[in-house]
Amino acid sequence: MLRRLLPTLVALGCGLLALGWGLVSLQRIFSQERDDAHAQLRSRRDALAHAAEEALRQNLAKKLDESIPPLHAAVGDPLEPGEGYYINFRGYQFLPRLTIPMPGTGTPARDVHALLGARLKDGAPAGEWEPRLTRLRAAEAALAARDARGTATRVEELLRYHAANRLTPEQELPFLLLVVERLQRGPATTPLVRALLREGLPEDLGGFARASGLQRDVLRERSRFTRADFDFLHARIVRVSAALGEPTGDFLARAGEAGAGMLVIPEELYEPTLLGESWYVALRGEAVYGIAVDLEAMLQPITQDMQARGLFDATGRLRLRAGGAVRPLSTLKLAVDMPQWARQEADIDARYGLKTLLVAVCGGLAVAIFALAVVAQQRKYRFLELKSDFVATVSHELRTPLASIRLLGETLERKLAQTPEVRDYPARIVQAADGLHFLVENILSFNRIDKGRWTLRTSRVRLEELIPLLRDDLANVTNVPVHITSDLEGVELEADPGLLRMVFSNLGRNACAYNRRSPVEISIRAQMIPGYGCTVLFQDNGIGIPESEWENAFLDFYRLTVPGPEVHGSGLGLALCRKIMKLHRGDIQVASSGSEGTTFALIFNEPAR
Repeated sequence: MLRRLLPTLVALGCGLLALGWGLVSLQRIFSQERDDAHAQLRSRRDALAHAAEEALRQNLAKKLDESIPPLHAAVGDPLEPGEGYYINFRGYQFLPRLTIPMPGTGTPARDVHALLGARLKDGAPAGEWEPRLTRLRAAEAALAARDARGTATRVEELLRYHAANRLTPEQELPFLLLVVERLQRGPATTPLVRALLREGLPEDLGGFARASGLQRDVLRERSRFTRADFDFLHARIVRVSAALGEPTGDFLARAGEAGAGMLVIPEELYEPTLLGESWYVALRGEAVYGIAVDLEAMLQPITQDMQARGLFDATGRLRLRAGGAVRPLSTLKLAVDMPQWARQEADIDARYGLKTLLVAVCGGLAVAIFALAVVAQQRKYRFLELKSDFVATVSHELRTPLASIRLLGETLERKLAQTPEVRDYPARIVQAADGLHFLVENILSFNRIDKGRWTLRTSRVRLEELIPLLRDDLANVTNVPVHITSDLEGVELEADPGLLRMVFSNLGRNACAYNRRSPVEISIRAQMIPGYGCTVLFQDNGIGIPESEWENAFLDFYRLTVPGPEVHGSGLGLALCRKIMKLHRGDIQVASSGSEGTTFALIFNEPAR
């Protein structure tokens, strides 16, 4: 067949190659057009993005320069706003302020305040606190006696002693708070006592250089206190400040200020850098300065300026490209998003896709025409070969039983009465006639099913009732004994009984024909899968089917080539079995095969009962 198809294949192949070369060249032209159009849009977008990046860098540097004075003020004064600022000098972070309280639930500052208040009330000895409490009592006594000069003297003496004998913040701040609470008299409070709240005392009063008032000191030392102690001191300071008419707005704001914690700065900072998308830091001398930034807000005026200059329309916007957590400003990349450009790119891709589709359709049509031509030629020659083979096979198969019937009939006519040896001739005539009848039935059934002219006549079929019929069908097929065992009791199917008998008969005749053993062993059993169907396993002890031929065996007119004596047949038996199973919405397959025999699986999708 290949020799007959070769000229057609060569001609079609040359035409297909020429058409393919032309289509590939056309597709390259379309691809180049698309790439050029995209490159023009990309060039314009990159130019706008570069201009916006330079503007953003300048705005960030300008904003940091403007933030230096308030940043320094926040470092020196805890009451100044510190949110959004960063400064790190020689490895120590001054801003943002660390607002995390000391872990734990203890209240040492509150306990000190309560202890000193109790000692002042009951007059009991206070140990190391006694010198301070003695001077505080003296100041209270002078205040009660309305001795203004004596009060000032006693207060100054108390504060000088306190300055000369410094305490830890956990002790000092509760004590100073107690001093203010005990000595405050509203608007008439002594200036030295009032100064303890906010301004702090002058340096000449006992070296109070560190002091800057309770409000500032509590904020500065907040990390030394537990949450309970800080809340206690905060509430008391706010209360006494209100009593004295001192401002508390900035104190309340700083107390509620949420610190950013420790920022992780790169070890080597050579240029201004973005940390994430919220901090901008730069090295100035030995200090690293930084500010919190809202890049989206900073991009708005740049976007508006470009829109005003007509660089892109009102729908365009700028955005920061995705990047790492640490981005030096020299690597900052912006993207320009504009629906108009997106539509233009979509139009470019759509036109390219349409052209590509046309090329693909042309190529597909060419391949389809080539394939159809090859298939048509192949089917033509295959049909002729099958027709020739079928005619030869059927002629041979019909000639043999007919010749036997004629010869045996003539001999029977002459010698039936005289010779005992011919007594089995009638049985042999019947056997040959049965073979001819079975062949004709197979051919007729195959033709009717193949043409869709068979109408199923279904009924409830008990599979075990088919076994005696199978024994009758195989009785005269072979001279070798046939043993049939079955395990089908109680299995019923909705099927055409005549067709099921034909399936079993074909499988049984094949088991006898392709067999070298005596007796022929056939086993039929059913495997039921609850809710899914039934599988009937038909097993023989024949010579087996090579695995490569398992599917070929079910092809129309296909006959297996086996060693040994020639096996007669039309090649329709297994093909007819598969068509019958398809009519019943099932299938037949070779489950296993080897030198010990073959097992066919008849799969019925209808649940058995």
